[in-house]
Amino acid sequence: MNDYINELQLKIERLESEINFKNGLISILSHDSKELFGNFLWLVEALEQKMINNEDFYKLLPQVKSDAQKNLQTVQDSVAWLKTQYGDFKVTPGKIKVIDLFYCLQEKYAAQLQEKNLKFHFKGDSDAFLETDRILLEYVLDKIFNNAVKYSFHGQDIYLQVATEGDQVIISVIDSGTGINEKYLSAIYTYGNPIFKGTAGEKGVGLSLKIVKNFVSLMHGNIQIISAENAGTTVSIFLSKFSE
Repeated sequence: MNDYINELQLKIERLESEINFKNGLISILSHDSKELFGNFLWLVEALEQKMINNEDFYKLLPQVKSDAQKNLQTVQDSVAWLKTQYGDFKVTPGKIKVIDLFYCLQEKYAAQLQEKNLKFHFKGDSDAFLETDRILLEYVLDKIFNNAVKYSFHGQDIYLQVATEGDQVIISVIDSGTGINEKYLSAIYTYGNPIFKGTAGEKGVGLSLKIVKNFVSLMHGNIQIISAENAGTTVSIFLSKFSE
């Protein structure tokens, strides 16, 4: 009887977590869309009614562009999550060579790395393999690495580190950037945390890590974040090692 009650309690907690996640997602989408279109409409109407001149209008366009990019990222993250909730999506485990993921990130972020003069290094076993869904894993690493680039200072190093412990492969993205204050770290997956700008003024939406945690759960893995303000951040993903 106790086992049944415990199992039921776990299901209730899981459902509550999913409901909170969905409600938070809807809230972010509603707020960001209202903010973007409201600001854009105000800007156009102000120009039409000659409340601002052409020079001021063009000065405000970079801010509108920045808001649009932020909201586009929100939509893309939301679509990625929705694909795992509906239709024929299935978690499809496959054999993945970890260093290939390093090369993919290195190529995708070449321009951003060069812009901040960041050095990206691989550390650990270059022959390590793991078994999980490649689409989910690539999304997870992309978002984690994106944050590492965003919050790193000019000329710093970022590492993709791989370690094997028993039947697990641990993939860590390590930076020495701005880090996270302890009071915010405990609530990193909630919707109450403030949104911080990157070291070059990059805007975030506060959504990616929430979806990352959801995707890691779908892969039957775990995520760990170790960070300290002004000392950098290490985000580690624990996944199953490939077994022949």
